Amino acid sequence: MRFFYLFFLCLFLQAVNSQNQFVPVDVPYKTALDNAKTQEKPLFVMLYADWCPHCNQMKKEVFSDAAVMDFLNKNYVCVWKNVEKEEGIALKDKYNTKSLPTFLFIDPKTETLLYALKGESKKADFLTEANYALNPRMQLPYLEKEFLADPSNSNKFFAYLNTLKKGKDRTDLSIPTHIYLNTQSDAQLVSELNWRVIANGVTDIKSREFQYVLNHQKDFAAVASQNRIDRKIESIVNESLRPYVDNLDTINYYKQREIVKSIRLQKTDSLVFKFDLTLAERTEKWDFYKKVTLENTEKLVWNDASFLKDIGQTYLKHISDTESLKKAVSWVKHSIELNDSYDGNLLLARLYNKIKDKKSALKYAKDAREIGAEMGWGTKDADDLLAELNKK
Repeated sequence: MRFFYLFFLCLFLQAVNSQNQFVPVDVPYKTALDNAKTQEKPLFVMLYADWCPHCNQMKKEVFSDAAVMDFLNKNYVCVWKNVEKEEGIALKDKYNTKSLPTFLFIDPKTETLLYALKGESKKADFLTEANYALNPRMQLPYLEKEFLADPSNSNKFFAYLNTLKKGKDRTDLSIPTHIYLNTQSDAQLVSELNWRVIANGVTDIKSREFQYVLNHQKDFAAVASQNRIDRKIESIVNESLRPYVDNLDTINYYKQREIVKSIRLQKTDSLVFKFDLTLAERTEKWDFYKKVTLENTEKLVWNDASFLKDIGQTYLKHISDTESLKKAVSWVKHSIELNDSYDGNLLLARLYNKIKDKKSALKYAKDAREIGAEMGWGTKDADDLLAELNKK
């Protein structure tokens, strides 16, 4: 009897859950477009993926709400497209979508983008934005026209930029940003307002504006702060290199790398170093990994105990020549000087074992076991290594 009770309870909970979960109807895009033209309404498109947690949260918390759906169906013709299926892929490419979920508000007659949103939001915030999207004076075509008619007007520029960035990534802000900044002299760039423009919209590492920031950091720090300047430099280097690393595009990575290296600042060199190692690991180019670490570890990450251990771990797994392994030993030793740890001592013991220095391997394996025991942790890895060493 108890079994049947639990069985029906599970069925009931599943039914309740399904009622609370919005399930999009897959209407063909052309059909939705034609319906929008006939009804003289804008087209609303949600681009999503089944694996995207923010997409699923929007379905569960926002689009399962009757008031939201009543508003959308009253004012828009709605269509929902999975970006991993044919029509979703085409729409993602057509509107240069890089984030999920993305919400597009489209003029069905011209397929012009009127408004766009990206990411997860609360019901009230989403409804506010969906209302804005109905107002012609708040739509992207109007704001763009107003800005282009007077490109030196910072108020018109920010009105356009702030709406544009609601649905687009930073790289999409570059064109209007440079149109505005081209109306500004070098001297005019150094202002709190123009710093905000540069910080938000400049993504080209070779651009006049970014190079001016690099060469006048003290001047910009006076209207912003050195910390904000540093964050901008870091972000533009990340934006320049990360896409090539993510796509394992070694040819373009090395071209862009040379541009970044030309900045000649330690903070940018450190970022390049870390990207170099990530790319080397992902492409399994261990000779390149070794070359980069031998040249730069002590210059760029010498005071980062965790990073030194990471490099040592990679050497343990993938580097075989004794002289290089001895360098890894020195790096991990220094990491222990910075932060004496169980895993650091164990790693050092294993490195010594790999270069056949049994005496040193025993010492650090014992140190690891002592630290583990003192902290109340399991010491099986250290015990196993000690047992292996004592057999030799």
